[in-house]
Amino acid sequence: MQNKAKKKIFTYLGFLIVFSSIFYILILQAGTIAAAGGLYVFGLMWMPGVSALLTQLIFEHSLRGMGWKPGRFKYLLLGYCIPLAYCLIVYGITWISGLGSFNSAALAAITAGYSTQLPQFWLSVIYLGNLAIFGVLGGLLSGTGEEIGWRGLLFPELEKLFNFNQATLITGAIWTLWHLPLILFADYITPGIPRWYGVIMFTLMVTGMNFAFSWLRHSSGSFWPAALLHASHNLFVQNIFTPLTLPNSLTPYVIDEFGVGLALTGLILALIFWQRKKLLVPATSA
Repeated sequence: MQNKAKKKIFTYLGFLIVFSSIFYILILQAGTIAAAGGLYVFGLMWMPGVSALLTQLIFEHSLRGMGWKPGRFKYLLLGYCIPLAYCLIVYGITWISGLGSFNSAALAAITAGYSTQLPQFWLSVIYLGNLAIFGVLGGLLSGTGEEIGWRGLLFPELEKLFNFNQATLITGAIWTLWHLPLILFADYITPGIPRWYGVIMFTLMVTGMNFAFSWLRHSSGSFWPAALLHASHNLFVQNIFTPLTLPNSLTPYVIDEFGVGLALTGLILALIFWQRKKLLVPATSA
């Protein structure tokens, strides 16, 4: 069983490197993750999933056992709510402390085209509520591509060889390395900060938050709660809270995926879910 798990992991990583390289080249040649209207990044985000599906078919002749069932609702709800909670804390502290300010003008500009006489407060509530509900569905289109790979195949196979903490740290390291070409050689980084700083903060964030991803995958027997966590994180960080933050010279060092705020959040989540690993009861994957 362990020998087979090793072969599956190395086969998966081989596919991942080859397929991802195609999109790395396209993105790096363009110099921006916005190239082709974001289609290159979308394709890249599906390479972990494609690699996992091919690996599973080669070794199992079936796609069973990757965690296709949605799992219990409480895990899906937790996956959605975790990013909302830490964004409210990190960005709330940023706005209150003056490290950045709430960009009410941007919100007013976005909702200016609404043909209604409702007060600005309610226009904002409608806009943000709609984005929070339907925006996460859009995030699932890309986030699921990654999670089929990271949590559908890689983490469960690593758990056959290592304990929960070790499997989580290895998955987090691979996940981080997979992002590095975009951070180091393209523009997937917050403007105004050194790349070395962004790499350190991003690594801490991913490594720490990965404990929540692993816990959800292990407890639910499904990759869907992790996919929802992934989509929710991208939505709230990239599309809601960061755009609604008016920066000063210090703000880029605090917010977004390359700031100290989410890096510290990752470490806190690691501690929380490292403690909760004692309560893990493996669920059955399908």
